[in-house]
Amino acid sequence: MPRSEPRTITPGLLRDWPLPRGAKAGTAGKKDRGTVLVIGGSRSTPGAVLLAGVASLRAGAGRLQLAVTESTATALSIAVPEAAVIGLPETKSGSVAGNVPKRLLDLAGEADAVAIGPGLDDIDETITLLGAVLDAVRPDAGVVLDAYALGALSHDPRLLDGRRLRVVLTPNVTEAGYLLGRPGSIGGDDLTTIAVEVARRCSAVVTLYGTVATPGGDIWSEESGDAGLGTSGSGDVLAGVVAGLLARGADPEQAACWGTWAHAVSGQRLAPRHGRTGFLARELLDEVAYTLGTV
Repeated sequence: MPRSEPRTITPGLLRDWPLPRGAKAGTAGKKDRGTVLVIGGSRSTPGAVLLAGVASLRAGAGRLQLAVTESTATALSIAVPEAAVIGLPETKSGSVAGNVPKRLLDLAGEADAVAIGPGLDDIDETITLLGAVLDAVRPDAGVVLDAYALGALSHDPRLLDGRRLRVVLTPNVTEAGYLLGRPGSIGGDDLTTIAVEVARRCSAVVTLYGTVATPGGDIWSEESGDAGLGTSGSGDVLAGVVAGLLARGADPEQAACWGTWAHAVSGQRLAPRHGRTGFLARELLDEVAYTLGTV
């Protein structure tokens, strides 16, 4: 199938593609703006869930639920008082156990968007967890797969088979290589080609380092991203922004384009204060809402 020419993501393009607002202006409650559930973390990486969760609220989601290892749940509930936090069973090494409780599956079935992967660190447990959660998610819900959830998908590509979900994948180049079955061999390939291949193979929208691709071959390019976005936790922020936009009712390609643009421009706004490579992922959070609001 021939691919389309990339369209550049600009404020003008986004203004002509407005995000859903939920209820009428002035009457929307938090449920109208959508519920996001973020599943991830480990005993040593609960911060990834914090970043993704807060990013989803900054993107306009109305309610936030976080699911992390039992040993970190209390601390995270204090760090993010806006969220409902539940603890998950964990392995002896501190990873989220794949045999998740019914309460989590109930939350997944009620959420408007579910982000899975930030901070997870055990591939076998993640495969089990991902299968159970995807079975529980509503057919019309949005799903963001990030980090180890992408690794789980690369191990078992059938995890998305037959599901009518609104899915966005947020891989880095290494993760994209695993999804294509060519780990370590795509570093010199064109990013657009990689994104298109992943989108087609996984039947999902992909955002890869500023390139957004759909399974049908539509492509968008965000050209203002800089090296500063290559910092620890930055991908968690992107995954959270996309999840928040999906929860508001955006289509997967719209959420990916708006989220990719907001992520990049938020980094631009920080550069004058911290330099091109000196800002932190948590500082992106405070720029997201303003960036989205000034389109």
